[in-house]
Amino acid sequence: MKRAVVLLSGGIDSTTAMAVAKAEGFDLYALSFRYGQRHAVELEAAKTVAALLGVKEHLVMDIRLDRIGGSALTSEIVVPKDRNEHEIGRGIPATYVPARNTIFLSVALAWAEVLQAEDIFIGVNILDYSGYPDCRTEYIDAFERMANLATRAGVEGRARIEIHTPLIAMTKAEIIKKGLDLGVDYSITHSCYDPSYGGLACGRCDSCLLRIKGFRDAGVQDPTRYVSGSL
Repeated sequence: MKRAVVLLSGGIDSTTAMAVAKAEGFDLYALSFRYGQRHAVELEAAKTVAALLGVKEHLVMDIRLDRIGGSALTSEIVVPKDRNEHEIGRGIPATYVPARNTIFLSVALAWAEVLQAEDIFIGVNILDYSGYPDCRTEYIDAFERMANLATRAGVEGRARIEIHTPLIAMTKAEIIKKGLDLGVDYSITHSCYDPSYGGLACGRCDSCLLRIKGFRDAGVQDPTRYVSGSL
């Protein structure tokens, strides 16, 4: 079977992207990061997802992006809360982590080359997203071109790296429906930027609000455990 490296955060999008890769017949190699983010809840979710989807290996890398800062996810910058859809879709938010997807994809590329894998999956999408510049189609296309210039396999013509973005043109509701069709249990996933000490989702950050809207638009009950009174 062909191998695929899948970037896995433990959220809706990366979990669904992994389910798509599995459905397409790939052996799965999950890659997650401990990058100095505010909490470890998403990594616990990623471990659960990886185990349930039967990955061949789950690699968790340590990259201290909190040493750089510049994001509400890796520093003391306040996580935006209670924003409406117009506000969420306007500009680049404080939760943007500088060059995060570039760093993550670069590590995925290195691992893929060692595994002799030609395929990398990432769960980015351009419709229900919070203005992140590294979730756009033109960015992914540019990275794929670079990947095939920067690797031994690409230069020697032995392989061509493909960056798969199966969710890129889907709304959150469409992503949820796709995942449910593939048997994804979204109760084990985590999306919140600022969960409680007990791991409950805040229900107020951009990611929670997009998640809530996605389940509502999909006509599916949201299995997420939110902080009492947040909704």
